[in-house]
Amino acid sequence: MQEKQEHFIKNIEIKNFKCFEDFKAEGFGHVNLIGGKNNVGKTAFMEALYIDTSSQTINNLFFSIVNIHRNRNKINEERPNIIDILTQYQSFYISGKNKIIYTVDLLGIEKKLDIKLNSEYESINFKNEINFIPNKEVTFIDNYGFTNFELKTAFEAVQRKDKEDFLDKKINEFDKNILKFKIIGGDNPQCQIKSKEYRDIVEFGDGLKHWISIICSLYACENSYLFIDEIENGIHYTQLDELWEIILEIADEHNVQVFATTHSKECIESYARVAKKLEDEEIVFIELGKNKDSEIKAMIYPYEWFIDEIEQNHEVRGW
Repeated sequence: MQEKQEHFIKNIEIKNFKCFEDFKAEGFGHVNLIGGKNNVGKTAFMEALYIDTSSQTINNLFFSIVNIHRNRNKINEERPNIIDILTQYQSFYISGKNKIIYTVDLLGIEKKLDIKLNSEYESINFKNEINFIPNKEVTFIDNYGFTNFELKTAFEAVQRKDKEDFLDKKINEFDKNILKFKIIGGDNPQCQIKSKEYRDIVEFGDGLKHWISIICSLYACENSYLFIDEIENGIHYTQLDELWEIILEIADEHNVQVFATTHSKECIESYARVAKKLEDEEIVFIELGKNKDSEIKAMIYPYEWFIDEIEQNHEVRGW
């Protein structure tokens, strides 16, 4: 397993990014569940990880910043005002898989953006066109779920790997009335019911689309990274064990490092239960909290400690 994990991010340092002033965490596993109270920074933490892991180039960095902004604000324009978005981040430092130093200079005669990504440096005048290019191997599923286009793109990986039958089986386990999933007429996700009729996926609720999006993304992110915000969205607590079995098994098989956030105690307990069942000692639970000085800190629970805390019915909260 260790040889497969060479690309995995093991630690992160974040300065001046959103709610993180000076933050460090280390000891991540191949699947990582992030918990903590509301508004403690779980999503922002995952966004910093997403920026770090997706930024192979400076143009990838621009895309990741624009993408998380669009997700947070539900912006649908194909070409949003990039300068307005980029200048919201006055300066930040993120160091994990990559080392990113990001500085916006709005005080000089010529407003500019200075970026250092590892050994690559670029100073950009905001008068010039800024290009942003996605890193298609890294995926972020926000708490509103995929668009139809995003789901279509992820489903293509399932098709390339000839895993449609597996996907349909897991969809049927989610909802016994559904037999098949297809993209019909461009980018229109539809499900076939027992009457053989195909219906638009929106008729089946957000949970099904979220379920399908996660499975497809695990295949799309082979040898890369998958981020899932509020993983339990729309999924009944009785189905969480099955979801975690899918995630742990496919992530291991296809060398995907997964980070997910949750608000649910049932989701945390399910995560521990399935990890123990599968004897997956590479999982980690990350609890974010604030110390007495209101600084955000991370409590990292490796497998044995995490399982022990859950089995003793302790609340996994170190703050």
